[in-house]
Amino acid sequence: MKFLLVVATKNEIQPFLDKFDLVIDTEITYQFQLVDLAIDILITGVGITATSFALGQNLNANYDLVLNVGIAGSFDRKIELGEVINVVEDQFADLGAEDDETCLSLFDLGLIEENYYPYEKEKLVNNTLHKPESIQSLKNVSGITVNKVHGNKNSIEKIIGKYRPTIETMEGAAFFYACKMVGIPFFQIRAISNYVEKRDRDAWDIPLAVKNLNKKLIEVVNELANDIA
Repeated sequence: MKFLLVVATKNEIQPFLDKFDLVIDTEITYQFQLVDLAIDILITGVGITATSFALGQNLNANYDLVLNVGIAGSFDRKIELGEVINVVEDQFADLGAEDDETCLSLFDLGLIEENYYPYEKEKLVNNTLHKPESIQSLKNVSGITVNKVHGNKNSIEKIIGKYRPTIETMEGAAFFYACKMVGIPFFQIRAISNYVEKRDRDAWDIPLAVKNLNKKLIEVVNELANDIA
């Protein structure tokens, strides 16, 4: 089985790298073997553009499964800081045009039909059928992907009203789009590092999010390795 792990920054998976005694000095694809599971690690860089380019260079149909991991901000305060969630649908939330106080998506503008592949009713939906037990236990949420994370009360209210998202990231929808276009099973799991609000780094808990994310990542990888052993 060939497995691709996709992450924006090395710091987000450092505990995973330490667990398996892996050293990545540069942001390139790194390969290692765990039992019969061949694992490639792709560190893309932050944001939609970097993620799209990296996946365009490295993603292909030879992979049996692709997993995107990282931290995220939550709009839902019922989700605790540090909680790991499974993103089952994602959207590009700032791709389109402004019309005075209104943001128009590509669908609003009539540039794309709502079910034009890979979209389903304007969303990128994960239809992967077989879900590892380690991921089944996670809460399923919807995400938005943005070039500029939200930190203004008015813009937060508008984006919630338009998309009803649970979380936001800077890479997720690009990952969804690439995997669906290539036709590869995939998952995106994220750990909540902060709530989406007026920017306040003192209220964030990145260390807890990274710790819990990597604990779950190690669990997923070990499950995959054991399943094919």
